[in-house]
Amino acid sequence: MKIHCLQHLKNETLGNIGTWAALKGHSLTKTMLYEKPVFPEPEEFDMLLIMGGTMSVYQEKEFPWLRPEKEFVKKVIDTGKPVLGSCFGAQMIAEVLGGKVTRNRFKEIGWHRVKALAEENLNNGRGINSELPAGLFPEFTAFMWHGDTFEIPPGAVRLFESEACPNQGFIYKGNIIGLQFHPEADRWWIRNIIDDSGHELVEGKFIQSEKEIYGQESLFEDSNDLAFSLMDWFEKKCEIWK
Repeated sequence: MKIHCLQHLKNETLGNIGTWAALKGHSLTKTMLYEKPVFPEPEEFDMLLIMGGTMSVYQEKEFPWLRPEKEFVKKVIDTGKPVLGSCFGAQMIAEVLGGKVTRNRFKEIGWHRVKALAEENLNNGRGINSELPAGLFPEFTAFMWHGDTFEIPPGAVRLFESEACPNQGFIYKGNIIGLQFHPEADRWWIRNIIDDSGHELVEGKFIQSEKEIYGQESLFEDSNDLAFSLMDWFEKKCEIWK
């Protein structure tokens, strides 16, 4: 399985997802958007990962590479290949598909509970829950670090919500998923983010301190399990797509 990754910050790496890929023996290639980006042709890989970032998808003047990146993402989506977007990556997918990205009412930083929507509310009752990893239902804790939020784009199905953010995830055409949370978050990934953006850890209703984040030991293992379950699901999707 060939996975291509769009990485927007040097220290915001693949975390749990990179560990999963290494254990599975899958190949990983990257486009570093913070350098001079070069995008491969879609036929060169089986799945696209779009990672997080501190920028916003609407900051095209500040980040001129955003426009060609969006064009590339749209090109890949049009092929029907599996795509996973995390946080900023999910916001990019949403915008490319016609949804708006705006500031969220609250910043959400740390470990927060995420709820799956009730089965009867998903996909007009067509049982989409059964098509997704069991570890994502009915409720779980995931790592967050965001201030923006996305609309659910036309044709997509809303999957998850949290107290601070009603749109935590969506699925489009069965194999394209956008997640506002970070399944890739492991101990070292979080350390890198705090080192880069720790100034954002101010008092807030949905902002945890560094002590609170690192004081919940079991959640690191839960985050790893969530990422592995999600990527196992995408692995099967890639086999079907081929």
